[in-house]
Order: sequence, then C-alpha cells, then structure tokens
Amino acid sequence: MDKAPEAFRTISEVADELEVPKHVLRFWEAKFAQLKPMKRGGGRRYYRPEDVQLLRGIRFLLYNDGYTIRGVQKILREHGPRFVMDYRSIAEDEEQGDAMPTHEIPDIAAETAQSGGHALSREPDARPGKLDAKTLGILIEELAACTRVLTLARE
Repeated sequence: MDKAPEAFRTISEVADELEVPKHVLRFWEAKFAQLKPMKRGGGRRYYRPEDVQLLRGIRFLLYNDGYTIRGVQKILREHGPRFVMDYRSIAEDEEQGDAMPTHEIPDIAAETAQSGGHALSREPDARPGKLDAKTLGILIEELAACTRVLTLARE
C-alpha cells in the first residue's frame, strides 16, 4: 500500500526513494541545518514532505550538478531552502526544453581555483583594469545569470 503524498516517511523509505544509504541522510542532517525531521521515541525519524523535497534538491545538486557540501550550504544560505527544493524541477524542465528561463548558479570558488587564484582568467598580456571584449561578454553573461537566479528566488 502506497502512502499519501502528504504522509510522513521513515528514513528507510526516504533512503530507498532517493537511492542513498540511511547514513548519508543522517550525515546530511548534520551538515544542513535546514533538514529537521521529526524524531519520535527512540530517535526514530519521520520526514515531512518538505524535508523529502529538500533532500531531493540537495541530492540533485550534489550528485547531478557536482556541487560540494559547502557549495550546497552556500546556496541554502544565499537562496534559501525553497530555491533548493525547486531547483531540481527547474533544471529538469530546462533539460526537456520547456520554456522556463535558464539560470545557473556560478561556483565562484571552483572558477577561482581553476583560474589559478584569480576570479577571472585573463590573457597574459591583459592589463589589470582593462578588459577585452571576450571577458566583458563573460561578465555580462554571469550578471544575467545572477539576475535570473535572484528573480527566481524572489518568486
């Protein structure tokens, strides 16, 4: 017998649904303060539908988009749990070609590490303070992506 969508789920049910071990869910609870399943006698966990939706979003960011724990923590801090809950469905809609606005969350730390410690990689002969057309184009695209993310977060 299947449970109603609004029913609470046990850790085993959530682990099976998300295809992750139970210890991973417990670890995520320690790392993401926004995850707060109800605990009953004996410490048995019951996940609300919102908890499961947030876990789906976290799993998608970690496993599909390759974010680190710290990266997802930063997204939760800056955009809130609702954004992470909805992120998976927005990303899947985009993959299917639906008419959703495109957006991306820039991973500035990874970009900085890849560019050798500089937020923007520049041509070797480029002078600081003077940007070429290609770099300006990249900046404009990043600003547009940030604007889209902020717009979605406000909705």
